[in-house]
Amino acid sequence: MAFFKKLKDRLFKSSSKIDEGLEAIVGEGGAPDEAAVDQVMDAPAQAVEEVPDAQTLTERERTAAQDEAERAEKAEAAARERAAQEAAQRAAQEEEKQAAAEAAERAAHLAEQDAREAARKDAGEAAGAIDVPPPQEPLRTTITPVTPIPEAEPAAPKRGILGRLLGRGEDAAVVRRVLDDAMLEQLEELLIAADMGVDTALRVTANMAEGRLGKKLSVNEIKMLMSDEIARIMEPVAKPLPIYAKKPQVVLVVGVNGSGKTTTIGKLASQFRAAGKKVVIAAGDTFRAAAVEQLQVWGERAGVPVLTAPQGSDPASLAFDAMVKAEADGADLLMIDTAGRLQNRGDLMEELAKIVRVIRKKDPDAPHNTLLVLDATTGQNAINQVKVFQEISDVSGLVMTKLDGTAKGGVLVALADKFGLPIHAIGVGEQIDDLQAFDPQEFADALTGLDR
Repeated sequence: MAFFKKLKDRLFKSSSKIDEGLEAIVGEGGAPDEAAVDQVMDAPAQAVEEVPDAQTLTERERTAAQDEAERAEKAEAAARERAAQEAAQRAAQEEEKQAAAEAAERAAHLAEQDAREAARKDAGEAAGAIDVPPPQEPLRTTITPVTPIPEAEPAAPKRGILGRLLGRGEDAAVVRRVLDDAMLEQLEELLIAADMGVDTALRVTANMAEGRLGKKLSVNEIKMLMSDEIARIMEPVAKPLPIYAKKPQVVLVVGVNGSGKTTTIGKLASQFRAAGKKVVIAAGDTFRAAAVEQLQVWGERAGVPVLTAPQGSDPASLAFDAMVKAEADGADLLMIDTAGRLQNRGDLMEELAKIVRVIRKKDPDAPHNTLLVLDATTGQNAINQVKVFQEISDVSGLVMTKLDGTAKGGVLVALADKFGLPIHAIGVGEQIDDLQAFDPQEFADALTGLDR
């Protein structure tokens, strides 16, 4: 399974939140676009049927879809036939009523003529007068209105199998709403709720509105605009972890408790090892035995040695010894794990500063990379974490984990907009292939729920 599809499948809370919000915003003040309906009606059936069924439906589902299509076609044909029969019956009934009315009118007219003639004869015989021919009744022409036979309604254009299953066709009215100040305000609130931050939300919506105020937009069009603006913000920070010629290249990994540092180190080490790099891991979290054991499991899985120290040892001393060992072994990369620490704990942050100072005694340019691992579920608190860790340890890049379990994926956009730090990788699960290089457009599409 491609990582992008997995990202879309798992980054569901943020995308569904924006999806539902956009549907509500556009539906609140929008109206169906009749032109769009006509366009769908006029489209040939094969335009829908050209969707690659083999990639989306199993054989059983395709068979069921074909059966459903045949039943729908038979139902449509039966409906058209019933409509034609009913129209013919109504026409015949109207003709019978008209004929009966005309016969009654002619009978009444003849009866009236007979009555007048009989009256004149009686009058003439009584007076002995000469028989005068009766005055001719003016000729009357009866115009029989022709009742047109109602034509059966034209059959709707046939839709493809997928079109029927997905509800496309005459009912697929595209709702559009005019992009105005009220709508922009609602979009801003939606992005803020997705934890994008006030400043970033204002920037995104302002760029979306440029040159488009007063135009009618559909949900999908808004998604495309929003996704493109988010990708534009994040494009400059999408950079892989740089590899230097210096041996060993020291990568210090920091972050708060539970952010996923240990797992991230194991995954990165495994990937670098697979790329042909000689990697050494230093278990710098000397206070938590579980972290050391977890790193050792990853080390065995990836074929990477893990350097440890007795529980409670000075992590700065372990870092220094690990640099000496990695240099002696000719390692390409030395990845140093650190204990989780909250950014508001001054004593623990000072301990991290000490680790950095000791590393630089061995190599003034080290650490060559300082990765801050962020838990996406922390939301806007991640901004404070970046600010404090950057001051203490000169953070050079970010890794965002747990994007599959939060509605706050928008915080990554806020971080890119505010700090401009490189985003090296993102994670959406526990498997080794669930940590991948950051792609801004794919992330933006997944965040907004856009299916291009």
